[in-house]
Amino acid sequence: MRKILMSGLLLAAAFSANPAHALDSSGTPVVVTPLASRTTTASGQPITLPQKNVQVLVSTYDIAPGATLPVHRHPFPRYAYVQAGTLKVTNVETGDSNTYKAGDFIIEMIGQWHQATNIGDIEVKLLVIDQVEQGAKNTELRQ
Repeated sequence: MRKILMSGLLLAAAFSANPAHALDSSGTPVVVTPLASRTTTASGQPITLPQKNVQVLVSTYDIAPGATLPVHRHPFPRYAYVQAGTLKVTNVETGDSNTYKAGDFIIEMIGQWHQATNIGDIEVKLLVIDQVEQGAKNTELRQ
C-alpha cells in the first residue's frame, strides 16, 4: 500500500511542474507541457459538469478557410484544442469575441449563443471534448 501511495505522489509531482519531466519505465524522458488550467469558460462562467451519468465525447472538426459555423450554444461543457489554423469565436449575446490559433485551448461558453469563423488562410483543425449527460447532444442551433 505504501508503494502505491508513494508512486501516486511521485506521479502527481512529475505532472505538476511547468513543463514537467517524467520518466517512462525504461528511464527515457517524457516531457509533459501543461496547456491550460482554468476554472471559468471563455466568457467567464464557472465550469460546471453534468449532474448525472456523464458521457465524454471526443471528435475532430475541420473548418475550411472562410467558413462560419451557425449560431449555436452548448448546454454542457465543451473543450477544444486548436491543432491548426485561426478561429474567431463571437458571443452573439454580448458581441465579445476571442481569437484562437494553433496551440490554444478553448473552454467554450455554456448556454450562450455564439458562432465561430475560420479567419485564416488554412483549415482550422480542432480536437473537441464534450462532457454531457449520457445520450444528450451538446450543440443546439438557434432557430
